[in-house]
Amino acid sequence: MASITASASGIRGACLARPRPAGLVASTPCACLAVPRPGMAKQRPAIGIHALNFESPLASSMRAVPVPEEGPKKSAMVETLLLGSLFGLWYLFNIWFNIYNKQVLKTFPHPLTITAFQFFIGSLVSLTMWTLGLHKKPQASTENVMGVSPLAAVHTLGNALTNISLGAVAVSFTHTIKALEPFFSVLLSAMFLGESPTLPVVLSLFPIIGGVALASTSELSFTWVGFLAAMGSNLTFQSRNVLSKKFMGKGKGSLDNINLFSIITILSFFILTPIALLLEGVTFTPAALTAAGVLNHTLLLKRAVIAALCFHAYQQVSYMILQRVSPVTHSIGNCVKRVVVIVASVFVFQNPVTTQNALGTAIALAGVFGYSQVKRLSGKPKAA
Repeated sequence: MASITASASGIRGACLARPRPAGLVASTPCACLAVPRPGMAKQRPAIGIHALNFESPLASSMRAVPVPEEGPKKSAMVETLLLGSLFGLWYLFNIWFNIYNKQVLKTFPHPLTITAFQFFIGSLVSLTMWTLGLHKKPQASTENVMGVSPLAAVHTLGNALTNISLGAVAVSFTHTIKALEPFFSVLLSAMFLGESPTLPVVLSLFPIIGGVALASTSELSFTWVGFLAAMGSNLTFQSRNVLSKKFMGKGKGSLDNINLFSIITILSFFILTPIALLLEGVTFTPAALTAAGVLNHTLLLKRAVIAALCFHAYQQVSYMILQRVSPVTHSIGNCVKRVVVIVASVFVFQNPVTTQNALGTAIALAGVFGYSQVKRLSGKPKAA
């Protein structure tokens, strides 16, 4: 037994003394150590560590394929939720504006003063936004301000006429008449921009015109002042859109949509205030309110402030939506907004609505939706 041990020790010593080739892996067992022992089963050949790390081509290719990230999906979902929230806020602010504004105009029938007050509150919101750094301050040049002035003038007139109409007739009727905006858009674009409408666009205008005519003849709150003021607001607002296209075409410098609207609001306040004082006088004082029969001054002021904040908010949100969607999608959203506002106003104010009036309104709004679809289809490139 001692001889066997000595023999094994000698062999191990010889193995350790033998120089190994430079390329041999250090962990590779020496062949001379594989001495069969009595009573042991025949062992399998030793496997090197490098063999344990072997990957088949399939496993290697599977490891090389990156796991798809869910980042883009989450980003698209967040953007969709944000856009849906903006549309919801747009409708909500618009409903609140029309309800509170109508309540103020019924108690305090001075639409020019109310409009100037709304521009004043909007100007304060814009200045606060810039002061707190909530939005980048515009670097407006004199040239840009002069270019914006015509936009501010028609913006002022359009909102003043809208408030005149809202004070004279039902909210639902004003918004039914304002469904004629596509007609004025096509007319003014053809006159000043040289954009000839296609036949489908022209045909889509007939239901709008017919629906408004049907609703007007059966409107119980109809007055010529309310009707003509709403028609005038259509004309001025679409003129503003045409002027905006020309202004944007010349380059607007550092003015984005939000800053452009804010500057228009501030200019509108300075344009309308002297006109309101000249035509309606100083009417927004406690003494003047009492003389006009307004008993609860605080409630009136509260409603006027809420209406003004909602007025500015819904227009700001409208611009934010327009930055994210196409003009046609925005137009469809605006059509849905009118439906929501009309239904909400009828529910809140309990205005009597005849079957003919409801039918005319439905036809007009369906025509606006059809017009938007025609514009969307005409805007698609034709297949080769």
